[in-house]
Amino acid sequence: MYYFRPEAVDVVSLSPPWPADRDGGDRGNVTNHFSDTSPLVLPLVLPPRPPPRPSPPRPPPRPPPRPPPRPPPSSSPPRPPPRPPPRPPPRPPPRPPPLFPPDCHFVTDYFTRTPRKLNAFRSFASVELFHFSVPEDTVVAVWNLITFKEQGGTFGDSCPDRNVTVYFRAGAPPVINPLHTRFPQDTIVPGSFAVTLTWTLPNRTTGVFNVTSPLPGDWFLAAHLPKDEGKISVKGLYEECQYLFQPQLIVQRLIGISVLYPGYFIEQMVPAHNRSVLYKVFIPSYVSSVKVQLANCNSTGDSCSVVLKIRARAPPVHNSSALDCREWSPCELDTPLPAWEHWYYILVERYLSNQDVYFRIGVQVTGRQECPTLPSTPAGLPGLPSHAQNSSSSDPAGSLLSPQDSITHMAPSSDPNRCWPIRPTLRNELDTFSVHFYIFFGPNISVPPDRAAVFSINLMPVLDSGGVLNMELKLNLSSLRGENITVFGCLNHGMPLSLKDNSSVKCESGFLLSVNSSSNITKLRIPYPQTGTWYLSLRSLCPCSNMTAEVYLRSYLTPCINDCGTYGQCKLLRTNNYLYAACECKAGWDGWGCTDPSEAYSYSFQLLSTLLLCLSNLMFVPPVVIAVRGHYLLEASVYIFTMFFSTFYHACDQPGIVVFCIMEYDVLQFCDFLGSLMSVWVTVISMARLKSIIKQVLYLLGAMTLSMALQLDRHGLWNLLGPSLFALGIMAVAWTVRTVRRRRCYPPTWKRWAFFLFPGTMIAVSAVALYAFVETEDNYFYIHSIWHMLIAGSVGFLLPPRAKPRTKLTPLKRRRGCGYQLCVNEHEEMGLVDPVPAIVAINSISIS
Repeated sequence: MYYFRPEAVDVVSLSPPWPADRDGGDRGNVTNHFSDTSPLVLPLVLPPRPPPRPSPPRPPPRPPPRPPPRPPPSSSPPRPPPRPPPRPPPRPPPRPPPLFPPDCHFVTDYFTRTPRKLNAFRSFASVELFHFSVPEDTVVAVWNLITFKEQGGTFGDSCPDRNVTVYFRAGAPPVINPLHTRFPQDTIVPGSFAVTLTWTLPNRTTGVFNVTSPLPGDWFLAAHLPKDEGKISVKGLYEECQYLFQPQLIVQRLIGISVLYPGYFIEQMVPAHNRSVLYKVFIPSYVSSVKVQLANCNSTGDSCSVVLKIRARAPPVHNSSALDCREWSPCELDTPLPAWEHWYYILVERYLSNQDVYFRIGVQVTGRQECPTLPSTPAGLPGLPSHAQNSSSSDPAGSLLSPQDSITHMAPSSDPNRCWPIRPTLRNELDTFSVHFYIFFGPNISVPPDRAAVFSINLMPVLDSGGVLNMELKLNLSSLRGENITVFGCLNHGMPLSLKDNSSVKCESGFLLSVNSSSNITKLRIPYPQTGTWYLSLRSLCPCSNMTAEVYLRSYLTPCINDCGTYGQCKLLRTNNYLYAACECKAGWDGWGCTDPSEAYSYSFQLLSTLLLCLSNLMFVPPVVIAVRGHYLLEASVYIFTMFFSTFYHACDQPGIVVFCIMEYDVLQFCDFLGSLMSVWVTVISMARLKSIIKQVLYLLGAMTLSMALQLDRHGLWNLLGPSLFALGIMAVAWTVRTVRRRRCYPPTWKRWAFFLFPGTMIAVSAVALYAFVETEDNYFYIHSIWHMLIAGSVGFLLPPRAKPRTKLTPLKRRRGCGYQLCVNEHEEMGLVDPVPAIVAINSISIS
């Protein structure tokens, strides 16, 4: 089951692609936008020009003047005829009055972001996200979209033109689907605006996106390039074309909007030189209806020639709730189910006529029984003074009423039969985007048949909009007692659903959930939900009486949908100070939750590719045997090291489920890259035929230098070319010295050149060409396997033969020892008696 919001697209004036109060209010009047399914291609989007002024009517053509009579001939020259008097310039037509009164002041604010490099779209993790904050009372917001190319630090005039797609959404990041993949089941897809920019200059293009009366708060922009061919390019091989994107925001907000207080009437007027009057009123919690009343309307004409408009959170636009007061007397505009804890803007707009309009305006709110009868005062709003506020032309500041204005108190009404049984939830934060909302005395909930059970879920601003809101509802079948009961749930943003009877449930402004005896489990997922308070209203419908249904409710916030499944990885991303999560799919899977298998790899293909990448490293066995037979033991140990870590690195690097890791992925990757570069290094150095001590020193220096280079950049071009060129230079110098000393070419035999050096060099060049120019994401499995076999084969050809000994080996002579030796005379002469027998006489010390 999928939930898609209806999107209405009109070329002249576009309505927002969602209902007014389903996602927290409509976004505003957008000058140039289309839905993300059919983006608008704009070569250069400019703000709309004002309509040209009508030219004054031309006077009818005058008849040509009669020629003057010829004077009689005389000797004096004729006088020229007198010039006609100049005509006065035509008067310009009268200009239409401004939409907002001139007593209000406009303030312009500018915001900009640092240019960022755009990437080709693969998933939402590859887009660039920009965060803006639109202040309150903003009447127009203009985004200036700047895109330019760079190549090698200069302007990229030779770079190809690639369209840039930009998405806009208020309150949360946009949920985009440019590849038209499948969304996971039971997932809500919020709407967003999309604009595609094309290139008008060789290295630069700009576009403008206008929004009239935008919603205040957070706005998010997501930009990306089209999906590329998936070519794997070697870093540093050529100058890469970079496409940089920089958005700028210019807002114009209104200062001095008059504030209305519920329950009070004030007398106002729209003078002839103004077109409209703008007010705003704060709607507190526990309000079920807002009614704007326009009474005692009179003008020089017969009827009240004004239009009454109302909108939540921002000034009204052309598609806001409106009422033509010429057809109604008194003129009352009712707004059921208003958004709580928000400002409502009221616009009284006069028709194009040079007439003064007088009226009395007031706002009446309808609350519930157990709620406060008087609405609370919003934060930052002063207490109710002895006189309300207006915005007539008599008040230059457009703030407070003068003492002569009349105020009439009107007590707010309440519904004595109903109340709001809202139960809060307990917020338990486990980790980033990992929040559980617990219900007091839950999670089992009893839903009575006569009233609704309402629960509130509060999402923190900015902190929670980058995850996924999950709702699970399960009906306890044992509590039904064989009755056919259906439990409906309506998840609404801003205020709960008002259920008037027990016969039907309409969830036009929210998202519907339902469970019954045949389908007792339902789920709902909202990626990137709007922050604020969400309300879940549960109601049971049953022809029976006195039957209470029991349901299990679970609500929680997660970073990604189902942790991106088996074939995806949930990544936590950051743009400036804003965190959000997105899935990065693998093994050909696509979609917001990596659940679209339209281009997925089969299990047999994954197994084949893994075996091919791993078993291709067995081609290093012949070079190891050749090296051991040629007494190149150090080289053989390097080849064994390379073969081992390359095999297990590719077994751990596979995108699918055929994965085997013996240690951490980063360690395996480092050892694989180090072994590959060391194999090239020791092979070329051994071909130089240097002395043993020099060769060992070069081996050690090469290992340390390559380790440092791999820590700096493992995918750079010079990590491969640098050591190879340096080793080739050493080999060339050694061969040149031997050629000069022997006065003949080295190696001396043509068979060595024809059957070993030339084939080995061609195989190595072919392997490098495949690696640098042919390898892509689609052919990676077999092209990289061929790379393994070619590199190992070239080593077997290029490794030099066993060196012949110069002289025969002779046994080493035994060297004499060095030191002092005590000589003791143990000879006893006959007839001699030692006077001190206990003392051993040391006759001599010999030094050898």
